[in-house]
Amino acid sequence: MADILVVEDDLDISAALCALLRAEGHHVVAAFNGTEALARLRAGERPGIILLDLTMPTMSGSEFRAAQLRDPDLAGIPVVVLSADHRIREKAMALGAAAAFGKPFDVALLLDTILRMADHLPDAVQA
Repeated sequence: MADILVVEDDLDISAALCALLRAEGHHVVAAFNGTEALARLRAGERPGIILLDLTMPTMSGSEFRAAQLRDPDLAGIPVVVLSADHRIREKAMALGAAAAFGKPFDVALLLDTILRMADHLPDAVQA
C-alpha cells in the first residue's frame, strides 16, 4: 500500500477516488488544486504517488508538475495524470508522468497501476 496525494478540483471525483483508494488500504490526502498540493508537499507531506488532474483553477496540473520538477525534494515523486483532455497521453509524456488515464477511467486498471507502482517504492514512502 502507498501514501497517495490526490490533486483533483472536482469534489465528487476527489471524494470517490479517495474513498476507493482508502478502501484498498492506501493512505490518501486530497488537494483541490496545484497550489494546495504544493503547499502540502512543502509542509512535509511525502506521498509515494501523486494522482494529478490537469485542468484545475488557481494552478493547473501542468503548472504544478513544472513546480514539482524544479524542487529537488519533490521531483522524484511519481505522478499519474488523470484528465478528460483528449490529448492526455501526449501531455502526460511531456510532463514526465509515470502513467496517464483519461476520464472516465477504468478503476481496476488504475488500481492495478497504483499497486505496481507501490511495489517499486522505497519502504520509507509506503504506508
